[in-house]
Amino acid sequence: MSDLLIGELQSQVEKRQAELVELLAELVAFPTVSPPARNTQQVQEYVARQLAASGFQPELWEVYPGDPNVTAIKQGTHSNTYRSLLLNGHIDVAEVGDLTGWKRNPFELTLDNGRAYGRGTADMKGGVAALLFAVKLIAEAGVQLKGDLLFQSVIGEEAGEAGTRACTERGCEADFAVVADTSGMAIQGQGGVITGWVTVQSPVTYHDAMRARMIHAGGGIHGASTIEKMAKLIAGLQELERHFAITKSYPGFAPGSNTINPAVIEGGRHAAFIADKCELWITVHFYPNEDYETVTAEIEEHLLAVAASDPWLRLHPPAFRWGGRSMLEERGEIFPSLELDEQHAGVKLLTARHQMVLGTAPEKGMSQTVTDAGWLGRAGIPTIIYGPGQLEDAHAVNESISMRELIDYTKVMIAFIIDWCNREKEQPAEQVRNPQKDLFSTLQGSEAK
Repeated sequence: MSDLLIGELQSQVEKRQAELVELLAELVAFPTVSPPARNTQQVQEYVARQLAASGFQPELWEVYPGDPNVTAIKQGTHSNTYRSLLLNGHIDVAEVGDLTGWKRNPFELTLDNGRAYGRGTADMKGGVAALLFAVKLIAEAGVQLKGDLLFQSVIGEEAGEAGTRACTERGCEADFAVVADTSGMAIQGQGGVITGWVTVQSPVTYHDAMRARMIHAGGGIHGASTIEKMAKLIAGLQELERHFAITKSYPGFAPGSNTINPAVIEGGRHAAFIADKCELWITVHFYPNEDYETVTAEIEEHLLAVAASDPWLRLHPPAFRWGGRSMLEERGEIFPSLELDEQHAGVKLLTARHQMVLGTAPEKGMSQTVTDAGWLGRAGIPTIIYGPGQLEDAHAVNESISMRELIDYTKVMIAFIIDWCNREKEQPAEQVRNPQKDLFSTLQGSEAK
């Protein structure tokens, strides 16, 4: 595809940036805060209409009542032989909180000194608006893409809900994926996060008056306060956290970033009873080269060893519940990790297109937060995080994004979409013909006859 045409489309971004602002304003006006969530139906219908107008075949389907995903495809002219691209973004935004700190209405886009203000501008309706504007300009120019272009506008990312995960469970394939979440236009991978519940349960509930018989010689009751036993397990978690900090590391992360946070503890039923149940809610951060199954297995093994050293816990070991599809519904979440393959053809091509627009190569590294990108990577799709907006502006009071960055991002993505989707797929090594091997096979066949 001619770079001349790409250059013309990029100039259209500059000339028609008022349309980009209008598109972002429309998205920001929908108060899709999560929590409480269950409020994205109207904005997702709007996104679906935008995609349909750009030649996509959109599908709106429910994940939770009032919270549907939009998945769409624009079929390429040579889908089987040319590269496909998946564009992903979440449409929910962080809760606003106390409005007294806001100088503007968070759901009314305001332009001031080159910045666009409003909830979700940086995280990440700015990225979604830029992608929608990019595919609109490509469609209006009549550009034919040979490979498939896929689009996902998902729900639930802010509350660890299963928007993108549900897409992968329905069947989700692409040769490359870009998650347009907040990265300051750096190309990134990420670590992972999983929450879990550790539960200590007594089979018997004792009155508070029985405590003396549990803790003194000759009392005769082999009982325990589950709160006190949980304290032993918390100490064990701290010991394991220090061990992880010493024995594990990953480039792009400060030492000891792989933490185990005892975030919430719930135990006991009343002051007149010995606590017969105690639950600990923990948050675990792990590195891009780890998966959550392995990390949680390490934690379980260690805590069971701690329990085995205690006479009561040995007989009543802790139970574990990991992750969940929603922090709202299940009080649990999973964000899989994502390694960054800088040698992948998609990363190299995006780097080149970024450099052509901005004059410098993009930064590459690791996000200091987590996104839905890990779910796409876990589904076997080579994936990166690459979006506009600065992390320090995400979730902030008076959230904003640089219009210059938003325009530049749109220009880069126009070039990348056209370039990527008009390149032939790379054949797997085993499918590449080897003339010498073919000749050898033919000779072997002749000898067998």
